[in-house]
Amino acid sequence: MTRPGVSILMSVRNEERYLEAALISLRRQTYEEWELIAVDDGSDDGTAEILKRHAGEDKRIKPFIRQPAGLVNALVFGTDRCQADVIARMDGDDICHPKRLAKQANFLHENQDISLVATKIRYFPTHVVQGGMRHYEQWQNSLTSHQLMMRDLFVESPVTQPSVMYRKNAVDQVGGYQDNSWGEDYDLWLRMALAGYRFARIPETLFFWREHKIRLTHLADEFSLDSFRRCKVHYLRESYLKGHDTVTLWGTGQEGKAWRKVLKAAGIRVVHWIDIDPNKIGQTIHQAAVTNPDSLRPGCGPMLITIGARGARPLVRKKCAEMGLTEGTDFVCVT
Repeated sequence: MTRPGVSILMSVRNEERYLEAALISLRRQTYEEWELIAVDDGSDDGTAEILKRHAGEDKRIKPFIRQPAGLVNALVFGTDRCQADVIARMDGDDICHPKRLAKQANFLHENQDISLVATKIRYFPTHVVQGGMRHYEQWQNSLTSHQLMMRDLFVESPVTQPSVMYRKNAVDQVGGYQDNSWGEDYDLWLRMALAGYRFARIPETLFFWREHKIRLTHLADEFSLDSFRRCKVHYLRESYLKGHDTVTLWGTGQEGKAWRKVLKAAGIRVVHWIDIDPNKIGQTIHQAAVTNPDSLRPGCGPMLITIGARGARPLVRKKCAEMGLTEGTDFVCVT
């Protein structure tokens, strides 16, 4: 086989239940010039045997069976072995549309200014996808441009890791996958975004994200809400909050108070709270006054929107626009 056009990077551990379907979806791709770098990170079930059997049938599949060293280590190990200039991520429990690789590879070829391209996603199976996950799916799929992804960059990860294809040199330039005690994917996207790399999303559902109880994002500490807050604060200090040691928070509920705690640990003090609840306005929380939004003015200092209630973000954005506040300058949404 000549040098592949796309390297598919997959790290697996104990995926025997779903791996067969994932591999079949790759082997059915209309784009054929790919290699799969499949790192088995210490499985003790039938995962390795499934990988070896498919490798025997399809030489594009290259399994690496090794002792457990962790997800980030496995991704670094796998990346080093990817031969192509572009890498498509894939997990062992998900499924790709047959045209996924073709459409993403063609998009990057035709848009040289884009370094990462995602697709629309769909959670499955339907009967286990709860309301919160469906709302998350809808939010992800609504981020159809680089501008929208950057606007919501600190809300959550703007792309689903196993759905992306990216230029290897861009990822290498920002230091690749790193273990920083929070989600390695979101950490990488934040570093790429803050370095100025551009993202895009193909407006077609080309990736199917399997929901099940033992998915890593449900189990690992790195994907806890507190870990995500610490990750966001780390990169906010390098961008929006750079040079600031005080901040205003809009939202005095549990989410806002959790943010105050993480900000304090990072050396940033909350000096002002915003809320619309008349029972809270006029109170003092941790030596900071609570006032209503009408007290805000353009240029009054950095403010984070920390309201945890679903549906609140567009209402806050509307109110801020009415007051002449500019998103990204006067405020940033982090929930």
